[in-house]
Amino acid sequence: MTVRTYSRTDLIDPLPSRHFIDGRWRESADGRTFETIDPSTEAVLAVVARGAAGDIDAAVRAAHRALHGDWRGLSPAERGRLLFELADLLETDAERFALLETLDVGKPVKEALGDIRGVCATLRYNAGAADKMEGATIPLGRDVVDFTMLEPIGVTGHIVPWNYPLGMVARSVAPALAAGCTVVIKPAEQSPLTALAFAELCQRAGLPDGVVNVVAGFGEDAGAALVSHPLVRGVTFTGSVETGRKIYAGAAQGLKPVVLELGGKNPMVVFEDADLERAALDALDGAFGNSGQVCSSSSRFLLHRSIREEFLDRLAAGAAKLTVGRGLDNCDLGPLVSKEQNAKVRSYLDQGRASGATVRLGGGRPKGLETGYFIEPTIFDGVDPASALAREEIFGPVAVALSFDTADEALAMTNGLGFGLVAGVYSRDISRALTFARDVEAGSVWINGWFIGGVQAPTGGIKESGVGRERGLPGIRNYLSIKNIGIRL
Repeated sequence: MTVRTYSRTDLIDPLPSRHFIDGRWRESADGRTFETIDPSTEAVLAVVARGAAGDIDAAVRAAHRALHGDWRGLSPAERGRLLFELADLLETDAERFALLETLDVGKPVKEALGDIRGVCATLRYNAGAADKMEGATIPLGRDVVDFTMLEPIGVTGHIVPWNYPLGMVARSVAPALAAGCTVVIKPAEQSPLTALAFAELCQRAGLPDGVVNVVAGFGEDAGAALVSHPLVRGVTFTGSVETGRKIYAGAAQGLKPVVLELGGKNPMVVFEDADLERAALDALDGAFGNSGQVCSSSSRFLLHRSIREEFLDRLAAGAAKLTVGRGLDNCDLGPLVSKEQNAKVRSYLDQGRASGATVRLGGGRPKGLETGYFIEPTIFDGVDPASALAREEIFGPVAVALSFDTADEALAMTNGLGFGLVAGVYSRDISRALTFARDVEAGSVWINGWFIGGVQAPTGGIKESGVGRERGLPGIRNYLSIKNIGIRL
């Protein structure tokens, strides 16, 4: 089958490069800019306005006005209709958004198109749920009528990562809009383009000015200002544990609810009776999809000693066939997102070799790709469980393999880290798999599959992997407050 390749000229210029505030494009208040880089070529893709406290203040105040303006008067069903319209517009414009995503973060166009389809599904799910968030009546006796109302919490701030730029915008913004909130988005400085284009699309769909605002910039000025702004009543963040702690502490100063999805070092536990063909195929996607830049990647293989060699042989054979190249060339893997991320992952490769681990596959730059932030799919075997390679989130196309002999040993290894985002269990004995899953300390546990679930299934972490749940109906409840009303007859 022929895979289509693309050219930079397939994308219509100009690229979005200014903040979108109160329904129009704006330069930064202080005139500052920054460069966003094409990770496939290391060339400057666009020069983007760099936001700071003044730009955040303008965006938040626009969102606050919109919250108390026409948006407030819309019924939940009308909000849902606008989200359905937004999904339709995005679906029509999917290729342009996919190309923007590919140029900004490097992922293959075919993968970016899949991400855009996921965004459309997210918008439609939340659109359909907008008028189904119901209160309750409280039985307090014949002389009292008591009931609850669900109300939007207010202006919400959304600080989103670079690995799925538009997907992560939609994951939190769509439920916030369905709940009746207005939003200010701070995209990652590595990948601001689709968030900016999305804000304009929201206006085209009929959302009132100020309902969706985007300020591009860096965490230390734009992100911090968004978290601390007194008119922001809720914060959602996906990213590193270190930054998540800072946001949690900052939000606590204003007693603001937060939703945090942070790091993961997710174990795929493969027992001796597992379907190894299925497990190895899932591991290939789980470890190397999006070049390993996935919070829920299967980056840590815990393998029963009896099947370790066969599993790794299958995995290595599949990984050796993966093609690596520019996102526009539609290979299997693109580059890492930035020079900094590339250097970070390479430092783990060096640490792995120095620790005595065996490089089963990969470990370097692919041949023929002299520019760009490319790393081969890499598998380490014989890894010291106490090493950084085995315990820290790498966020690149690097997987590590460890062995176990008993289920108790596997459980201790699974729960032995500070993370608790996702875990996977592979066994034909469903009773054993369910028992193991019950005892795993993670927000999601998948049995005989990886990346199970979708927009309907709640996701989130425990321990250092985060606070709260996104997706599904719990995702909308993040943005609703309960008001109790009592009437004495």
